[in-house]
Amino acid sequence: MRRLRNLVISTLIARDLNGDADLDEVVTTVSDFADFVVRTHLQALMQDMVTLHGQPIGEESGEEQDLIVLGMGKLGGRELNVSSDIDLIFCYSEDGETRTDTDQQRSLSNHEFFSRLGKKLIAAISEITADGFSFRVDMALRPNGASGPLVASFAMVEEYFLIQGREWERYAWVKARAVTGKPGHIAVLEKIIHPFIYRRYLDYGVIDSLRSMHAQIRAEVIRQETRHPERSNNVKLGRGGIREIEFLSQVFQLIRGGREIALRDRSTRTTLHTLAAKGILEPAIVTKLLNAYTFLRNVEHRLQYLDDAQTHTFPAREEDQKIIAQMMNCTSTEELLAQLAPYRQFVAEQFDAIFKDKKEREPDGISAATLSDQDAYEVIEAYLISLGFKETQEIVHRLISFWQSSRIQSLSEASRNKMLSLINSALNMIARQTEGQLPTLHRLLDFMEAIARRAAYLALLTEYPHALQRVLRMMSASDWAAKFLTRHPILLDELLDESSLHQLPDWQAFTNDLQQQLEQHHGDTERQMETLREMHHALLFRLLAQDLEGKISVEHLADALSQLADIMVEATIQAVWETIATRHCDRPKFAVIAYGKLGGKELGYASDLDVIFLYDDDHQDAPASYAKLAQRFITWMTSHTPAGILFDIDIALRPDGASGLMVSSISAFARYQEKSAWLWEHQALTRARFCAGDTTIATQFDQIREQVLRQQRDPEKLRMEVISMRKKMSDAHPNRTELFDLKHDSGGMIDIEFIVQFLILQHAHHYPELTENIGNIALLKRCGELRLIDHKMANETANAYRLFRKLQHNIRLQGEERARVTREKIASELLATRTLWNSLFANG
Repeated sequence: MRRLRNLVISTLIARDLNGDADLDEVVTTVSDFADFVVRTHLQALMQDMVTLHGQPIGEESGEEQDLIVLGMGKLGGRELNVSSDIDLIFCYSEDGETRTDTDQQRSLSNHEFFSRLGKKLIAAISEITADGFSFRVDMALRPNGASGPLVASFAMVEEYFLIQGREWERYAWVKARAVTGKPGHIAVLEKIIHPFIYRRYLDYGVIDSLRSMHAQIRAEVIRQETRHPERSNNVKLGRGGIREIEFLSQVFQLIRGGREIALRDRSTRTTLHTLAAKGILEPAIVTKLLNAYTFLRNVEHRLQYLDDAQTHTFPAREEDQKIIAQMMNCTSTEELLAQLAPYRQFVAEQFDAIFKDKKEREPDGISAATLSDQDAYEVIEAYLISLGFKETQEIVHRLISFWQSSRIQSLSEASRNKMLSLINSALNMIARQTEGQLPTLHRLLDFMEAIARRAAYLALLTEYPHALQRVLRMMSASDWAAKFLTRHPILLDELLDESSLHQLPDWQAFTNDLQQQLEQHHGDTERQMETLREMHHALLFRLLAQDLEGKISVEHLADALSQLADIMVEATIQAVWETIATRHCDRPKFAVIAYGKLGGKELGYASDLDVIFLYDDDHQDAPASYAKLAQRFITWMTSHTPAGILFDIDIALRPDGASGLMVSSISAFARYQEKSAWLWEHQALTRARFCAGDTTIATQFDQIREQVLRQQRDPEKLRMEVISMRKKMSDAHPNRTELFDLKHDSGGMIDIEFIVQFLILQHAHHYPELTENIGNIALLKRCGELRLIDHKMANETANAYRLFRKLQHNIRLQGEERARVTREKIASELLATRTLWNSLFANG
């Protein structure tokens, strides 16, 4: 084995120096060879041990047990150096004893058996002979390190993680890769490891932990360099070195790996590519980091080629330095160092961008002692006045009650200090607002109280001060936005990159990503429901940010929210169908039809979804299967999970309403619309459209809808029925205030919607273009162009509808349930809509 190692390494070195092998070939070949060495020695030693002591058997399962060898560090990531140690950990599935078949065999406990086997394996791999050694073996990363047992059962590993696992060990175990073992046992072990490494939330607290770890490493390197100046150029642990690139890669794995499985790869290079693909790091930055990584690793290899030693520092002797330079195709050491310097500088800059301590200087402000002092009222008020606050008395009371609340006082001292620092930073920002200081502070403190016990969110706001500025900007602009963020603080992560926050949605990319995420959690209903909510909320939040900064109109926002809902409905239908054990086909012949605001593409942030369910399937199990699909779909949409709900669902518009079947065949729907539907149901049909599911049903639905809307109707009977329905709705929503209700009052939005529906039902028989679902504004203008109503009145009413929607939207952003304004504010618009209404319905 040692001779083979010498042959492999010498051949690899020659290929590398001749330019025939790139970095990937070098590290992959060495890693594959290390795997081969471990497996080959283990197989032979296991046979010997079984011969002496019998086969280890699990106490509970009765299964044969094997030694699982975990490769850690660069071996785990398949990025091993030619002169690296191999970091190993030994595990086995469960305790028990060996099963002996002869009297000559001496039974051992599984723990003793694998302990002896592990010692033999280490000796076989690392023993030095005349031909050298295969690999040096380091077992220091095992639970409890050198003081812990050499091997650990899965139960021991799990207990260690729960009770003693330290933060730096999460970093180390990211690289853990099973080199040996049965696939089933490895899968069980990974289910133990992953919850320890990865958090289900976005873990920004890890930045401070890795910063501390890096500081300790740097301190040790500096200490060594001070004692041995000749070892002062360390390409691995020095400033801008390999370790800093690894930290940059792994910090995002630890932050996001619990939610994004693609970030759980063990390779530094693969992870960097993933970070670029997901937009977490800019692709240009990742390219430079990968170039730096390649250059640094190539230098590291050449340092080790010199004496086959595990070193990362430049040699002291000048002639050795020249050899290294020549191996890097440089004419001199100075040329090599000149090439190396910009790589290290770039790495250091990127490292500091993430890890530089943001708490170097705490802002001046109110101290914890002051907030805790009952007699410090005047001190706090004087400070607030000096900042520029106006309504200081109420602010002082709120600050003191917030700080002295049991929720804040129950925090650790470290969390309270972070909280106070954030409050003081926020006070300085809020004081610069010309208006709305008090409501912004109230909203912020409500938010802070909600996240107080979530250290990861406090860490995020501490590490990224610009995120706090964006939080305050949104809270100042909208009470609804403040409450939404308070309910879903995980969305803080969306505030880190302002450029992506303001990008228009890439719907295809979003759909693909959603599908991929759902497939990754196939079989885990709870996690799939969370994924749907989290991805919906994240994109909605981006649209909200664009809305609050005036970058998107109300109409375009409604289009985007409606398209987002369509995508979520489609994804949910397909995911739910997979959970139905009795399904009789791979893809359901089933469709969701949207009505109301979703149907008309006028969806708001908190709108319900008005839908019905149709199917076209003659299979005997179809009615029951699709009823189950619809029920389960509603459950997935409306259930409260840690991420909230997705949508409220209203199915009252289905044929026969509450007394009707939950799902209808397309033929039954056609018969109902032709023979049994009320006029108001045909009014509702004017805004209906296919939303998700089987597109063949979409075609049939469109044909049915057009046939129904194009029926010839008695104009007078139609007019009277529309007036009657409008009166019922008006009576159901009385307004006893002096203000004008934009939606329900006479001349408001519902009147305009009824006008459009009336015109479609009266004239579509002669003008089929009126059946197009293009929205109320476009349909009003079309009616004007067709001279069905006065052209000027059509445009004025369309403009009124646009204004009413905008006013309603802005009022609801402030958290108001009813959208009401002074009549003077919309007097001319109100005159236009009432004039058009009277021209159509005055005789009623």
